[in-house]
Amino acid sequence: MTIVRAAITQTTWTGDKESMIAKHEQFARDAAAAGAEVICFQELFYGPYFGITEDKKYYAYAEPADGPIVQRFAKLAEELKLVMVLPIYEEDMPGLYYNTAVVVDADGKILGKYRKHHIPHLDRFWEKFYFRPGNLGYPVFETAVGPIGVYICYDRHFPEGWRELGLNGAQIVFNPNATKPGLSNRLWEIEQPAAAAANGYFVAAANRVGTEDNEYGDLAVTFYGKSQFVDPQGNLIGEYGSGEHEELVIRDLNMDMIRQVRDDWQFYRDRRPESYTSIPKP
Repeated sequence: MTIVRAAITQTTWTGDKESMIAKHEQFARDAAAAGAEVICFQELFYGPYFGITEDKKYYAYAEPADGPIVQRFAKLAEELKLVMVLPIYEEDMPGLYYNTAVVVDADGKILGKYRKHHIPHLDRFWEKFYFRPGNLGYPVFETAVGPIGVYICYDRHFPEGWRELGLNGAQIVFNPNATKPGLSNRLWEIEQPAAAAANGYFVAAANRVGTEDNEYGDLAVTFYGKSQFVDPQGNLIGEYGSGEHEELVIRDLNMDMIRQVRDDWQFYRDRRPESYTSIPKP
């Protein structure tokens, strides 16, 4: 039996970037001390969720995908022997920004990045003011815990990307989020389990938690946490994370389930891509 111990985190905005970075460094240390081999932080982990407003001051949170924050955590990854998924605000060049997750291996090597493809633009989720749509496809990264992929927040509503990650070989897909109550509550219960079962891999979905009124006052939304791990049969692994409080959620993933489920449910064998004529193909 091959077990991977994985961690995801949920917290709220403290009010300043440095304390957020320190908080997530401690999450990583606590996860490693508990035996975790891989950790994923929440969407835009070192800042507020600034999509609440359209304000160019938040462009200052962007930095290169190999910039100071990623380098800082890459050193920590090497120290702790911990694979890290780092959801950052990426500056490709001044004025060109992406919602990105950088994947760092357990030896501190930066393996690459995923850029969020699907960008919402609605009340208090004004993301098109901040982000270009992703343009790097659906990469899968060979890490010390096996092949992993990333799909960010609003992406999760689009099944095509989940399938691309499966076809590209992902065995664990990390899905960092900033998700609030409303229409998303029911989707939070069904989308990750549906994706895991349809594609025969593990899904680990981290969500922010709490109200960032220290940044936005009455405009602030309340993120509902409930971070989750799902197995390749679509079952929750353990309970949801807290709906109200900061938490480091750690679960053991039995990687042998992937082959078992794919042998039982032959969805990859029975796909008919040539018949899906409404989906453009290269």
